[in-house]
Amino acid sequence: MRIYSAGEVCSVRMVYTNSNRFIVANAKNILESYGVRLVVRNEFASGAIGEVSPFDTWLQLWVVRDADYDRACRILESAISDRNAVPWKCNHCAEENDESFEFCWNCGSGAVGRDLVS
Repeated sequence: MRIYSAGEVCSVRMVYTNSNRFIVANAKNILESYGVRLVVRNEFASGAIGEVSPFDTWLQLWVVRDADYDRACRILESAISDRNAVPWKCNHCAEENDESFEFCWNCGSGAVGRDLVS
């Protein structure tokens, strides 16, 4: 249990929702790795499908501290966005790889010291 100081605001705000439980779990892991405290809602709501709207059963991530909300949004935006994604060329076999690969798909060499494809 955490006791908040008098000036600290503690109100939960929804930061992410998706129909895919695996994507929500990934978003949760990303945010928690940055120290953002979260609450998962609708974890067991899938049994209500048919009685309520399917959208109302989607998993939801809620940020515990209001002060973390904007940072959590930026973290998720950065993690989900691929607009800055740049392919890279393997220094070992010269194969072009998608930026999401940490190892060359062709030879298995690590991406350390990789050359960006222009």
